[in-house]
Amino acid sequence: MLGLDRALQSCVCSSIASASSSSSAASFSSCLFSPCCLPAREQRQRRGSLLCRSSGVRSSETMESTLKEIREGASVLDMDARATVGGGVGDVYGEDRATEDQLVTPWTVSVASGYSLLRDPKYNKGLAFSAKERDAHYLRGLLPPACLTQELQEKKLMQNLRQYQVPLQRYMALMELQERNERLFYKLMIDNVEELLPIVYTPTVGEACQKYGTIFRRPQGLYISLNEKGKILEVLKNWPEKGIQVIVVTDGERILGLGDLGCQGMGIPVGKLSLYTALGGIRPSACLPITIDVGTNNEKLLNDEFYIGLRQRRATGQEYSELLHEFMSAVKQNYGEKVLIQFEDFANHNAFELLAKYGTTHLVFNDDIQGTASVVLAGLIAALKLVGGSLAEHTFLFLGAGEAGTGIAELIALEMSRQTKAPLEECRKRIWLVDSKGLIVNSRKESLQHFKKPWAHEHEPVKTLLEAVKAIKPTVLIGSSGVGQTFTQEVVEAMSSFNEKPLILALSNPTSQSECNAEQAYKWSQGRAIFASGSPFDPVEVNGEMRITGQANNAYIFPGFGLGLVISGAIRVHDDMLLAASEALAKQVRQEDLDSGTIYPSFSNIRKISAHIAANVAAKAYELGLATRLPRPADLVAYAESCMYSPVYRNFR
Repeated sequence: MLGLDRALQSCVCSSIASASSSSSAASFSSCLFSPCCLPAREQRQRRGSLLCRSSGVRSSETMESTLKEIREGASVLDMDARATVGGGVGDVYGEDRATEDQLVTPWTVSVASGYSLLRDPKYNKGLAFSAKERDAHYLRGLLPPACLTQELQEKKLMQNLRQYQVPLQRYMALMELQERNERLFYKLMIDNVEELLPIVYTPTVGEACQKYGTIFRRPQGLYISLNEKGKILEVLKNWPEKGIQVIVVTDGERILGLGDLGCQGMGIPVGKLSLYTALGGIRPSACLPITIDVGTNNEKLLNDEFYIGLRQRRATGQEYSELLHEFMSAVKQNYGEKVLIQFEDFANHNAFELLAKYGTTHLVFNDDIQGTASVVLAGLIAALKLVGGSLAEHTFLFLGAGEAGTGIAELIALEMSRQTKAPLEECRKRIWLVDSKGLIVNSRKESLQHFKKPWAHEHEPVKTLLEAVKAIKPTVLIGSSGVGQTFTQEVVEAMSSFNEKPLILALSNPTSQSECNAEQAYKWSQGRAIFASGSPFDPVEVNGEMRITGQANNAYIFPGFGLGLVISGAIRVHDDMLLAASEALAKQVRQEDLDSGTIYPSFSNIRKISAHIAANVAAKAYELGLATRLPRPADLVAYAESCMYSPVYRNFR
């Protein structure tokens, strides 16, 4: 039951009319749940229970508007979704805003039976329902007698999770919790982020995607396939939540370093959006994971009886472009100008084209190109405190010239140009890329893909990475190849031969695809390397001291970046926002972090870090004239923190 039944509706109407005439919200609030509603309340005992909270005062104008909506038959849930909170982002964050209890939220109502309540992940609290709540909401007998606090529930679940020896089992247990009790899931994530991040994100999410058809239980997000061509707007309207702020979408063609996983790539958008909420504070109901299924070229999946996607080869060319264009148009039509669309794990040829095509018409962001670049740049800025010099004084060599490699290279060049005021083309000459055919040089320019051409410099051809290291003599070596164990002992030793502190970043995910591991980097460099990776590695003992490996994890950047776009009401993403995010993250690296060997801050402070990143990004949006939420808040960090979703249980009256 989504609206009030007729008897209750009639009572509410008369209550509002009375409250409006006397300018008193108190009479309206009390009448809703007073004995005068007894007939309606008797009916709801058969239909369901009334969950409510009441505080604050509505203006007479708002009262009249509410009265009109009820007379026109609008559901109370619909009105709640449109209720605004004075000063701030109430229209965006609604009842989920962290500071809701201190602000003016007149009343919210939703209807659910006791049994249905226990199966609604948004409201279910399990054994944390108090005795009073169990009586009020028809839960007596549906739960064991014990009443537990959320903290005790959290303790029990963490004990259970730690008993699993296989990471995929932990992943499945966490996904089951998310489907059962949303707030407890995010409470677990926030309080145990360093332990659980590798489970819901890399590297475990890669294995989950590979086995997604086998472990599939309950659909999460939207699946838009070629079968829905011409009906995508209709499909979007099937999603129950209307106030969507962030969409993460993939077509599954290049999942991490694992290749084409087709429809099973849905694990990536689901995982990313879990982090948007846990680390960036975007409310869960504002997040929408989407998979665009155009088929797969993975023969193993096509022959797998448990595969959940289209059993056909990938659509390409015009058919693919038309489906994506319909999708982008439908998203904008259904959710408006300010919904963030994050492209995730598209193949190179599509990723660059989509970003270029829709960057000027939609609020779009590619985490593989831009997010990776921003987090790596932040690490490099922080590492300068250890190696000395400015960015422009260093020479960079990349293994890998795809989305990540060229995206990182371009952002480094942009930051160099900003710092030195030198032309971008000149700054690019400090950066060299190696692909599968060797060093990218001018003599190869005609055969290069368009996104590689800016990195073709004058040099004789070089076939291997080791030869390139010896020829270029870089101070920074960055791996984004997706191929494991390519930073060999010879390569690391060569880097160490002409650098006192070689800076080595092995960024490929998952762990099996990392160019080298932490122990190898430290051992082969006699403990002198400054090392960071894309996958997590255990601390390594070097010369009697423990070195903590910094993880160049996109999770540092995209949650706070997205929050900054949302709180500013940004309508476009600009490169300067990425630089602003990098600078904010680099400033969060403390001296004790550097002393332990890491060039990134601890994930235990990630929400604070995300708030600072969001504030920097929002400030840049206001500066560039791309922000629509006016006036600009005086303290953007405090404002970002106030807008973050809180997973703490609400009290039901």
